[in-house]
Amino acid sequence: MAETVLVIEDEQDVVDLLRYHLNRAGFTVSIAATGIQGLEKARAERPEIIILDLMLPEMPGEKVCKALKEDASTATIPIIMLTAKSQPEERILGLELGADDYVPKPFSPKELVLRVQALLRRLRKSEQGHNVEVDEFLIDKATFEVRLSGERLDLTTTEFKLLTLLIERRGRIQSREMLLYDVWGYRNAIDTRTVDTHMRRLREKLGDFAVRLETVRGEGYRFSALSKP
Repeated sequence: MAETVLVIEDEQDVVDLLRYHLNRAGFTVSIAATGIQGLEKARAERPEIIILDLMLPEMPGEKVCKALKEDASTATIPIIMLTAKSQPEERILGLELGADDYVPKPFSPKELVLRVQALLRRLRKSEQGHNVEVDEFLIDKATFEVRLSGERLDLTTTEFKLLTLLIERRGRIQSREMLLYDVWGYRNAIDTRTVDTHMRRLREKLGDFAVRLETVRGEGYRFSALSKP
């Protein structure tokens, strides 16, 4: 069965362009022209991936993204933000809201399709692994669920991938550039501050166990499998 891409976009020429190229790549395409309609379709259809414009009628893309990531039924659906806003701050904001990728307009439709395919491949690869258990942390890759001392953590998809990668590479320092590539898929660092922001939020959710996420000054981050709260 073909994977479904939900496109939440109000510009008809952009919609037509995306539908054509995504269909050619073998995807089923669902369309929503407003933020509210997109939110409703995402919850009802549970697509494999969402392409979300930021400038939408009724509800802006930022609020749609936030609502999707706060809803347990849609929190794990990857989101690619598509927008005419190309300033670094806008891109960082999108990633901080939980988006998995960010594509500024104008864009190459072929490149966007490749990004969709690459993101889905990374997710399928992570789902193939078995459960990972380290001390009080239990990671279920099939359900994108993390339990800490038996309690389920409320993580976004990006936070899940970030924590999983650090735990799987525990004891080894991961640079910000390396994390941007392995978690977000960026070959060129756009702004490493987004890594710091995600780490800060992840630490807040870990509570007393945040000490396990170590900052190595001038180098990056490391998950410590030795120190305990």
